[in-house]
Amino acid sequence: MELYYSFSVLIVLASFFAYLNIRFLKLPATIGIMIIAMISSILLVITGNIFPETFTNFSKLFSEFDFTEVLMGAMLNFLLFAGAIHVNLKDLREQRGPVMVFSTISVLISALAIGLILDFVTDLLHIDLPFIYCLLFGALISPTDPIAVLSILKNAKVPKSLETKIAGESLFNDGVAVVVFAVILKLAQDPASDFSLPHVSWLLIREALGGFLLGTFLGIQSSKAMRKVDDYKVSVLITLSVVMGGYLIAQAMHISGPLTMVAAGIIIGNYGKKTAMSATTKDYLNKFWELIDEILNAILFLFIGFELLLIPNILSFWSIGLICIFIVLLCRFISIWIPTKIIPFKKKFESSTIKIMVWGGLRGGVSIALALSIAEGPHKKIIVAITYFVVVFSIIVQGLTIGKLANRLLPKAKSASIE
Repeated sequence: MELYYSFSVLIVLASFFAYLNIRFLKLPATIGIMIIAMISSILLVITGNIFPETFTNFSKLFSEFDFTEVLMGAMLNFLLFAGAIHVNLKDLREQRGPVMVFSTISVLISALAIGLILDFVTDLLHIDLPFIYCLLFGALISPTDPIAVLSILKNAKVPKSLETKIAGESLFNDGVAVVVFAVILKLAQDPASDFSLPHVSWLLIREALGGFLLGTFLGIQSSKAMRKVDDYKVSVLITLSVVMGGYLIAQAMHISGPLTMVAAGIIIGNYGKKTAMSATTKDYLNKFWELIDEILNAILFLFIGFELLLIPNILSFWSIGLICIFIVLLCRFISIWIPTKIIPFKKKFESSTIKIMVWGGLRGGVSIALALSIAEGPHKKIIVAITYFVVVFSIIVQGLTIGKLANRLLPKAKSASIE
């Protein structure tokens, strides 16, 4: 009953905030809901002394949710699948070079650069944050968040090829980033563990390649099953079983659940829709997963807004939080710029394209979930706080301006820059 009560409150709040956003703010749904939730959090804190019981009940409601488990273990699978099922494989294949490089090499470059610069800055400011934790922050904040990127890019009028680069990178970089984060976290908490290059490389290969192969297998087999029945109700159930059952299999095999969902979604969204579904089934399946995507996005960004209640004294970290925003943007630029200068891509990257990719690399709930998964200790509070600063800036400021930036830069860049 407690779980039902909690989710009922979340759904009611999400629907109410979504209504307020559409009625008054008229912002993209995810951003509007998050802003209203943040304002509500601030008002709850301010009025906490007047209505202590209300403040306590809200804080208790959100503290009882294991945000990391809810997002990484449940919501992320549905959201990644819902996003991947609408990805055009032909467009993705055309951009496979940049997507592969930016979702692997760029993540590693960014994590290392952020760790080094943050370590230098914290030493200057006399902040106690060891280098290994600076590197840990770099690992958790480097991957662009597929949920934030996919939901906001829908409303940003960027060219299809550029959208595919950014969205494809965000879909595939989670597997690499989570493994890198896990390795650094173990090193921080247990320096005696095996962190040799062969061992770490094997972890990355097993997670990434294993997740991709499992997702491809599930996508092909479920598409074949749907072709034999071609019933929209059964097809929806099959896709649900792929998401929920596929994640359990990935967990049991110790491979990447996010990459499993992405691969399965792309296969079903392309091979399955083309060969296994009638127009009616395809229409129902698309609408079902669009609805799931919208509902879970609303709940997720509601969560992010109310996470403000769970970060005590967040304003005491405002200076290092603002500095980290600039560090992350700088390192995002470095991680994109270096590969474009070294690797001979088929299409030349103009400066306007790089700027849009830097500004469009949004951070979101995945980074917050990873930060909250760190064991309690003297350094967790500052990492969670600076992560929240970067994520909120990324979603609100970058998310609201990426479309305007693209419209301003791309007319000057002609076809070379958008392809």
